[in-house]
Amino acid sequence: MSTAKLTPKLITVLQEGYSREQFFRDLTSGLIVGIVALPLAIAFAIASGVKPEQGLYTAIIAGFLISLLSGSRVQIGGPTGAFIVIVYGIVQQYGYDGLATATLIAGLMLVVMGLVRFGTIIKYIPYPVTVGFTGGIALIIAAGQLRDFLGLQVAEVPADFLEKWVVYAGHFDTLNPWAISLGLATVLLIIYWPRLTHRVPGSLIAILLTTLIVQQFDLPVETIASRFGSVPAQLPLPRWPQISWELVQTMFSPALSIALLAGIESLLSAVVADGMTGRRHRSNMELIAQGVANIASPIFGGIPATGAIARTATNVKNGGRTPFAGIIHALTLLLIMLFFGRWAALIPMATLAGILLVVAYNMSEWHLFVRLFRSPKSDVAVLMVTFLLTVLIDLIVA
Repeated sequence: MSTAKLTPKLITVLQEGYSREQFFRDLTSGLIVGIVALPLAIAFAIASGVKPEQGLYTAIIAGFLISLLSGSRVQIGGPTGAFIVIVYGIVQQYGYDGLATATLIAGLMLVVMGLVRFGTIIKYIPYPVTVGFTGGIALIIAAGQLRDFLGLQVAEVPADFLEKWVVYAGHFDTLNPWAISLGLATVLLIIYWPRLTHRVPGSLIAILLTTLIVQQFDLPVETIASRFGSVPAQLPLPRWPQISWELVQTMFSPALSIALLAGIESLLSAVVADGMTGRRHRSNMELIAQGVANIASPIFGGIPATGAIARTATNVKNGGRTPFAGIIHALTLLLIMLFFGRWAALIPMATLAGILLVVAYNMSEWHLFVRLFRSPKSDVAVLMVTFLLTVLIDLIVA
């Protein structure tokens, strides 16, 4: 393998020359993407069964390292919706140490994948499999948000998909009209705000407005503070997770799923970015960058991370063309956490549920699902088996 193919794009950018004009474009884009990433990082963490600040730790640490080492000039990394299902399951069964162990192993796997040129092989995973995966994950994410969106008084939501609906039905009489109103307002703002401007994300406007309304009128809805307490306004000191050989053996299979998901999503994001910029990414270097980021993330209390398609596209649309935009995005999140972190605890849970419902809808790519039904029967069978296994059994089994 040539050395160039394992060279981070940041090095290439510096060798080619980095202009002042491009720096200001990267600065603008990095600031915007950092603001876009803020509510998503918090929402993904909560939906994954961990504390809200752990999503921020991931976006900052992993996001910084992915941009620093990436094989793509414009990749933006951090926590994504694709991991919610598997992370939630691991946390419920094995706690955070189990998740940290799985993430570390996944990171090592990704580094090895990059070194043995797995980046070129991973692209050959059948298309119906990836559509079935993402469709199933999207449905599970959406189902998991109904408690907060409807304001149901449920102490704990089961991990099993069908059991969720049984619990929801049993608590339907605890519907909270205020929570529903906030959730609907959030969804509508995210959908229609871009008609006014693309500079400020609708999700951020929804968070600011709904939080202000809840605090001003003292509405009886759950917030991050009422469920999780305060949000720390600093990064934690690095800490090596409690790892045992038995836990490593148990976490090997979940780690493989995390590694494959991270690899597929990051390379898909890089391909989308290539189409938007006219550049070509280095797939094996991208896998190594994802691996290093996932090794570092749990050491700082984070969760799995990968390249995020929507945030990467936002970066490109706002003028980001080098890894400096992604680095600035991570530093923006760090500054927001340091100076405004305590205010994040006031965000209503219904607002975050609304954000995640929109994320789930966009992830589902239902139009691709419908289109695949016109494909050969073998493709339809693979699609449906993957989808049903993901939803009804387990993501790892699927």
